[in-house]
Amino acid sequence: MSRNGKLRFIDVFSGAGGLSCGLELAGLECALGVDFNQHAINTFEKNHKHAKSYCGDITKLTNKEITKLLDGKDINLVVGGPPCQGFSTVGPGNPEDDRNRLFLEFVRIVKHTQPEFVIVENVTGLLAKKNEKTLRAIFKKFGDLGYNMDVQVMSAEQYGVPEKRRRTIFIGSRVNEKIIFPKKTHDTIMAKTYRAPVTVGDALKDLADKNGNFHNHDIEQCQIKSKIDLKRIQRIPEGHGIRYEKDEKKFLTKSLKLGVDWKTIREGRLRQTKYQRLDRKSVSPTIMTHRHSYYHPVENRYLTQREAAKIQSFPNDFIFTGPLSAQWRQIGNAVPPLLAKSLGLSIKKMYSEYQKSKDKNLAKKKVERKIIENIRGQAFFYR
Repeated sequence: MSRNGKLRFIDVFSGAGGLSCGLELAGLECALGVDFNQHAINTFEKNHKHAKSYCGDITKLTNKEITKLLDGKDINLVVGGPPCQGFSTVGPGNPEDDRNRLFLEFVRIVKHTQPEFVIVENVTGLLAKKNEKTLRAIFKKFGDLGYNMDVQVMSAEQYGVPEKRRRTIFIGSRVNEKIIFPKKTHDTIMAKTYRAPVTVGDALKDLADKNGNFHNHDIEQCQIKSKIDLKRIQRIPEGHGIRYEKDEKKFLTKSLKLGVDWKTIREGRLRQTKYQRLDRKSVSPTIMTHRHSYYHPVENRYLTQREAAKIQSFPNDFIFTGPLSAQWRQIGNAVPPLLAKSLGLSIKKMYSEYQKSKDKNLAKKKVERKIIENIRGQAFFYR
């Protein structure tokens, strides 16, 4: 824990730092970010100036180097999104699989730093029946290190993020019997119990930082260069796109048709909706790693990086660096900061419960010691 009472954490496979950003919004402090992508680490460093960083092959980040980077700081939490699908202690599986190696490197860092807590995030498919062996292996690996662990799928829009994004979240603790997951705060169905979801319209209303500056928000850079693409998007209403033949017939003229053979295409639909405009009255679909997935709700252009980042719930003063394509990868791969913030608040709550139990046990021990001393004293008196 830092001098100002903040829990410290390491972000492994940090990317640009969406998870770190959210945890810090919850009042935690990032001590170290680790990633192999230079553009992502550059962004991480720009937005986490107080934290150390390591860019490179994680297998070359030795325990000795970690200790040096931490400079004597104790760590309360290790977080990250290590690939897990290739890891299993039972059945088939290539032990040389990179996914196994990277997951085990994450475990090594946990073992070395001995934090009270661990958070692992991954894709929702990890909880499918076919991955049961992998799940058991993950629980066993952390269990062997003394961590009590639980897992849930969390939906970002239920925690104030204006975007549908589901992630598998593991939380582990070696000081709590009960794992506390965040309670959802937003929902469309139970409006009286929860707040209404934050919409795309809400997100796009305010894109400037506290000084009135706009970052990563070049409108000219987002213009559609293809004349036919521009003509097509001009005909698509807000909240709509083309996935089925009926959409093409409804929105496009004959000269603008996509040239798709709807009779032979699998399932009679496109794998992903094309020319999809976002809807200001709804949450966004999952933000992808390239700008061609979605279009502005009413303007005939792509989203800016700032707009995509705001939909991911990044603060307006979080600045992305590197080429345009690199910035989009950083944004699309990130854990939404407000989802991460809810996790940080849960970690703080669990740490508080741990401290209370420690104080309670200490008080109990003091009472027991006094009783023993009294008994000994009486025994001496009556001897």
